[in-house]
Amino acid sequence: MRIISGRLRGKKITAPDSLPVRPTTDFAKTGLFNILSNHLSFSTIAALDLYCGTGNISYELISRGAKSVTAVDSDKRCVAFVQKTFNDIHAENAKAKQSDALDFLEQCSRPFDLIFADPPFNLNPVQEIAEIVYRKKLLTAQGLLVIEHSSEMQALKSDNLLETRTYGAVAFSIFVAEK
Repeated sequence: MRIISGRLRGKKITAPDSLPVRPTTDFAKTGLFNILSNHLSFSTIAALDLYCGTGNISYELISRGAKSVTAVDSDKRCVAFVQKTFNDIHAENAKAKQSDALDFLEQCSRPFDLIFADPPFNLNPVQEIAEIVYRKKLLTAQGLLVIEHSSEMQALKSDNLLETRTYGAVAFSIFVAEK
């Protein structure tokens, strides 16, 4: 994987093949960050990366100057790799935590400007993620919730849905805090 923009642009990060992940492609990631850049000022955001896997999205946020990034994954190998990479790229404003994503959200008490979730497609906890985020008010007033899912999955019905964009086999459903 490579970082596509920001201070770390072009940096290649090689994750171990043994990690149980499906990294977001450069094509999809470019599309996503083009959308996000129209809604967020990266240098002021606190971001949460759920089901972070290799940390692909977290590194992109750090490269673009995010104020803070919290990366969460249930797999201890993913968390160890992400934390090592945070250390290697001198991301003092980032931390990796081992936890089930839904449990993390339930225990979370602070709002984020961006919550990105890329759950395994076979789990499909999209509805649960959105329910917890809105019930616990985990988005700031201008915050966004982005859920990556299979392009074959129907978009979640919600008054807070801003848009769904498809990039090949994946889609991003983007939700606002208040509509």
